[in-house]
Amino acid sequence: MKKEIKIGVGDAAITAKDFIEAWKRAERGEKIQEKNMLNFENLELLLKTLTPGRWTLLKILHTNGPTSIRALANDLGRDYKNVHTDVRRMENVGLISRTKDDRILVSWDIVEARLLLAA
Repeated sequence: MKKEIKIGVGDAAITAKDFIEAWKRAERGEKIQEKNMLNFENLELLLKTLTPGRWTLLKILHTNGPTSIRALANDLGRDYKNVHTDVRRMENVGLISRTKDDRILVSWDIVEARLLLAA
C-alpha cells in the first residue's frame, strides 16, 4: 500500500476540530482511518516552505532512496550547505525522515497538495 500525505492550507481551529471528531469516533469504538496531513497556516508559508527546489529534492530523494545529504547535494548539483538547510526544513515539517544509520529518506509515495480558491 502506498503511503500518502496530503498538504494544504488550514487554520488551527479546523485542524483541532478534525482531531476532536476523530477522538470521539475512537471513543465510540468506530474504526478510524489514518490520515496523514500537513496544513500550513497560509498559502505564503506553504509556498515559502515547499519551493520548487525542495520539490525537486523530494522527488530525487524518493527515486534514489536513503542517502546522505552530501550524496543528495551531488545528485542535485547543488551546494551542500543549501541542501542541508532544505533537508532540515523538510525534516521539521515531516516530509523527510532519517534511517537508524542517519541517512535521509522520503517515507511518502504520494504527496498531494490541494489549494482551494475560495473558503
